[in-house]
Amino acid sequence: MKSNHDMELAKRVRQIRLEHNLTQDQVAKALDATPGYICNVESGRTAMSLRMLVYFARLTGSSLDELVGTIEKDYQPDAQDHQIAKLCAKLNGDQKDRLIKTLRIWTNK
Repeated sequence: MKSNHDMELAKRVRQIRLEHNLTQDQVAKALDATPGYICNVESGRTAMSLRMLVYFARLTGSSLDELVGTIEKDYQPDAQDHQIAKLCAKLNGDQKDRLIKTLRIWTNK
């Protein structure tokens, strides 16, 4: 059984295709795929590969975010933590000390 996220992607692909007045045959030809593949994607039986998602996004002038949605709420803190760690790695010792003091003020600790 496909996840809700997979089914939402299938619905978005179909919706965007229809908004651009494209047939499944036209999309298949543009993506060098079969019409059956596009039908399976839109019904949620097959997930598009990243390469196909990129090609579909280019074909329809869509963004990947528009197609796959935003980061799931459960994952967002991890993504933020990763971004903070990446930025902190660029700081020197004095800058890190000041950041720690600032964070302690913000968190009251």
